Amino acid sequence: MSVDEIIEKIDALNVLELVELKDKLQEKYGVSAAAPMVMAAGAGPAAAAAEEEEQDSFTVAIESEGSAKIQVIKAVRELTSLGLKEAKELVESAPGAVVAEEVSKEDADRIQKALEEAGATVKVS
Repeated sequence: MSVDEIIEKIDALNVLELVELKDKLQEKYGVSAAAPMVMAAGAGPAAAAAEEEEQDSFTVAIESEGSAKIQVIKAVRELTSLGLKEAKELVESAPGAVVAEEVSKEDADRIQKALEEAGATVKVS
């Protein structure tokens, strides 16, 4: 069975079956599905500040297309490999329309600048 076939099988499971699968995997391999947040929770605000400083990948999202929707669509097409229809759908799905994920700080700033010059309101996180 290939990995793709396994993924297809997992996609077909309902929520109860997924929980059962998770429990059996935890039991068999002695692992936990819980996120490792114990250290961050104990450190408080200092850990959060350090985590922000260490962030090296960013997500750029359109919060508002503004009044120049066509210019924003053109900017999205220039910044991505999307066609006209896909770029239009992305812009119209704002707020929260993700233009780029896992990009460097420099790329995020460049994308933000281009979109804001086109008239969009942009959020970098």
